[in-house]
Amino acid sequence: MKITLIGTAYPYRGGLALYNERLMEEFLIQGNDVSINTFSLQYPSFLFPGKTQYASWDKPEKFPIKRAVNSINPFNWIKVGLRIKKECPDIVLIKYWLPFFSPCFSIISKIIKSNKHTKVITIVDNIIPHEKRFFDTPFTNFFVKNVDGFVAMSKSVFDDITKFNVMKPRILCPHPLFDNFGAAISQQEAIEKLNLNKDDINLLFFGLIRGYKGLDILIEALNDKRLRNYPIKLLVAGEFYDDSKPYYDRVKELGLEDIIRFDAKFIPDDEVKNYFCACDLVVQPYKSATQSGVTQIGYHFEKPMLVTNVGGLAEIIPNRKVGYVVEPKSKEIADALFEFCEQRPDYTERIKIEKNKYSWDKMTQAIEKIYKQL
Repeated sequence: MKITLIGTAYPYRGGLALYNERLMEEFLIQGNDVSINTFSLQYPSFLFPGKTQYASWDKPEKFPIKRAVNSINPFNWIKVGLRIKKECPDIVLIKYWLPFFSPCFSIISKIIKSNKHTKVITIVDNIIPHEKRFFDTPFTNFFVKNVDGFVAMSKSVFDDITKFNVMKPRILCPHPLFDNFGAAISQQEAIEKLNLNKDDINLLFFGLIRGYKGLDILIEALNDKRLRNYPIKLLVAGEFYDDSKPYYDRVKELGLEDIIRFDAKFIPDDEVKNYFCACDLVVQPYKSATQSGVTQIGYHFEKPMLVTNVGGLAEIIPNRKVGYVVEPKSKEIADALFEFCEQRPDYTERIKIEKNKYSWDKMTQAIEKIYKQL
């Protein structure tokens, strides 16, 4: 088939770009004609909370990536829509994660679909965003009207779709493994690269730091007196998308400066393996979630994980089989951390079994199944 994706890809960085490029690579491996139409402008700079939107590495050359879509220019949407309409792909894929992009994606989709051939399928990260704004519902309703089918990556999102549409086909397929970061290295080598201590119990909080991700809850949990009996250390690796001062201030107030280390920066792709391979436990203390790419990086590197019982996280982390599932409360997180320090369970073999559920060909099969229903 001829398949094009509209959304984030090189030269943009981050999980969305990695996901989109890896998905299209899988379709390419299966013999399809693939391309990506990424943004010429994704966010206006004043709306972007990080330091930069752009990658520092070379452009992937496996398939065409065209910088074409301006997220705030309606004239551009018409131009892009007419061009792709003429190209007549069988499938247009759109990753939907923020209602901000609804007008852009909706107009382009509506124009493309007027060729009476192309089907627009959306892979839904969140149909209801973590951080709510007054325009979310009308914008999402507009988007839903202009797509043909849905792929949800968690049961919570699958159910949320019915709040907007119950007629169009939808399917549940979990987020595939993030295997973009290369093979694992030994824990000892990773610890040396990051200047950690091999005798410590190293915890990892990884990814962009936003309020809903619950780093504040984890900081409170680490103040539990029971944990002071263990050489526990937390490595926070990621760029702040919130004000960093309250986090640093709380760490100082609790006297946790020797326990918590901040690598407060965007972690380049070629360094991700160092952080995951060095740690003993990946901790995701989220207050809300749908699914998480961090979980799928953890699976790729075969690391046990502690997640909170929000959104779809508990669906893919069997409790006390590959890690822990707790409520997003500091006491419950501390209880699980204490149990981990006491028992030091080895979940490796079960993780290897579980990770087989999350292959990329399962995602392409789900998309093709939706396509055949249209």
